[in-house]
Amino acid sequence: MTQLLFLVVFAEAFVAFLLMVKIGPLRDLVMNCLDQVKMRKGTVLTIAGTMSVILFSNWISIVKIQNKGAKIGTMTPMDQVLWRTHLLEASLMGFSLYLGFLIDRMHHHLRKLMNLRRNGGSSKQEIEKLTKEKLELQENEQKSKKEIERLKNEISKLTENLQKFKLESKEKDKQVETAEAHVTSLQKQSADLLLEYDRLLEDNQILQAKVLSFKG
Repeated sequence: MTQLLFLVVFAEAFVAFLLMVKIGPLRDLVMNCLDQVKMRKGTVLTIAGTMSVILFSNWISIVKIQNKGAKIGTMTPMDQVLWRTHLLEASLMGFSLYLGFLIDRMHHHLRKLMNLRRNGGSSKQEIEKLTKEKLELQENEQKSKKEIERLKNEISKLTENLQKFKLESKEKDKQVETAEAHVTSLQKQSADLLLEYDRLLEDNQILQAKVLSFKG
C-alpha cells in the first residue's frame, strides 16, 4: 500500500512538474490526457472519495493507538509500527489528494489561458481586419468627397449656363415682343394708308366726274 502511494505521489508530482514547465509537446500531451480523465468525472470522484475514506480511517486508527498508549503510559513496539505506518499512509494520501487538487486547478487555469490566447489571436486578426476595413472606408470616403466636389463644380457650371440661357431667352423674348409690336404698328400704318388711298381714289373719281360734267 505504501509503495503504491509513493508511486501515485511521484506520478502526480511529475504531472504537476510537466504542467508548470513546458518541455516540448509534453505539456500539450498531459493537458489532452487530463481532458480525457475529466471526461470520466464519476470515476475520478469515486477514487478521490475512496482515498478520503481510507485517510479518515487511518487518522481514526492513529488516534486510537495514541489514546491506547496514553492509557497504558507507553506504546508497544507493534503499536509504534502501526502508528508510523498509518501516519505515513495518511500523510501520503493527504499529499496525494492535495496534488490531485493542485493538478486539477493548474489544468483548469492553463486551459483557460490557452483559450484566452486563442481568442486573443482571433481577436487580433479581427482587429487587423477591422483596421484594414477602416482604412478602405477612409479611402472610399476621400474618393467620395472628391467626386462630390467634382459634381458640385459641374452643378455650379450648369447653373451658370442655365442662368445665361434664361437671360438670353428673356432677351430674345423681348426682341420678339418688340418685333411683334413693330409689325402691329406697321400693319396699323398699312391699314391707315389703305384707307387714305381709298379716300383719295374716291375723291379722284368725284373730281373726274365733275370735270366730265363741266365739259358736257
